[in-house]
Amino acid sequence: QVQLVESGGGLVQAGGSLRLSCAASGNIFSINAMGWYRQAPGKPRELVATITTNLNTDYADSVKGRFTISRDNAKSTVYLQMNSLKPEDTAVYYCAAALQHKPKIRDYGSTGDYNYWGQGTQVTVSS
Repeated sequence: QVQLVESGGGLVQAGGSLRLSCAASGNIFSINAMGWYRQAPGKPRELVATITTNLNTDYADSVKGRFTISRDNAKSTVYLQMNSLKPEDTAVYYCAAALQHKPKIRDYGSTGDYNYWGQGTQVTVSS
């Protein structure tokens, strides 16, 4: 079992920054990749960024150059640094953990690739 707890969401003006954190506990050594997803009202859950155990990263085109995913193994925490925020970034942000090893980072592209989810944290960007 793996438990994930997100924090760091809030209200920010367009152009501002936020850093989300996802603290993992439990059987963390079974995790092969971590992802950040987001879901806006009435829209499907969207993959934002992925990081693997060997620190490979991948991003959705909509956030490239603005968001950075990173991890601190000593703290069992994954971060999502979000800069130059836009109103369209408004969503509930979820972190997720994938247990299965996959050859390519983009193989972690579907919600079904992830075994555990956090409860989500709201990010609201005002214009």
